[in-house]
Amino acid sequence: MTSYDLAGRKALVTGGARGLGAGMAEALAKAGAAVAIADVLEDVGKETAQALRDSGATAEFVPLDVTDDASWGEAIPNVINALGGLDLVVNNAGVEITSLLADLDPAGLRRMLDVNVVGTALGLKHAFRAMRPGGVAGKGGAVVNISSVAATIAFPGIAGYSATKSGIDRLTRVAAAESGRLGYGVRVNCIYPGLTPTAMGNQLAVDCAEIGLFPSPEEAAQAVVALTPGGRLGQVDDMADAVVFLASDAAKFITGAGLPVDGGMGM
Repeated sequence: MTSYDLAGRKALVTGGARGLGAGMAEALAKAGAAVAIADVLEDVGKETAQALRDSGATAEFVPLDVTDDASWGEAIPNVINALGGLDLVVNNAGVEITSLLADLDPAGLRRMLDVNVVGTALGLKHAFRAMRPGGVAGKGGAVVNISSVAATIAFPGIAGYSATKSGIDRLTRVAAAESGRLGYGVRVNCIYPGLTPTAMGNQLAVDCAEIGLFPSPEEAAQAVVALTPGGRLGQVDDMADAVVFLASDAAKFITGAGLPVDGGMGM
């Protein structure tokens, strides 16, 4: 028998204040996990945590800048103190800056590398240190990294984002290999979300129109749908359900894997 029941689990979701992260936190809470919302958006993050508590969940907000090693060093003990442990880290925080390569701004690319790649790598570092034997949590667990369908397709305007999300795929697999080899007891997987009409997804459509790739944001979104055998854009709960699965005992023998949640767009 397998189970998606996460009762008793303690989860940290980065970028959890809004968008995909908030949806993932909500789904984890509905599955029974206690959840820490970690974000630089303090006011929004506190509101998200409060909404989860109002629904009957155990939830806390923890300030976290994923690009800052010291911020991680403060956040992890705070999460463990607030929730009573740590079994799951969802490295969701990310940024997307649309640009044609001919117009690339190095500062924008460095920002994506810092948040998407360095932020995920630091999340893995601190998850391992906390959850491996001898760590402050020390019971093993799972990490779910959030890559993107952008890591698996060639779509104009998102070269930098695609590169950073491809980096998350590689980080996932090496981390899984290290955890297994060193006996950490931490499974590491990632998902590749398809385009989802969150604030980030909607802005991507606007940006693609503004740089001349499509006549309008609506036509940019329609182009994505046309490339998707599933025939629609993704929804937040599509991505959140996949995270719950990979966090659960139903995925207890899955590690080092990437799960497309993109309606077939990247196949």
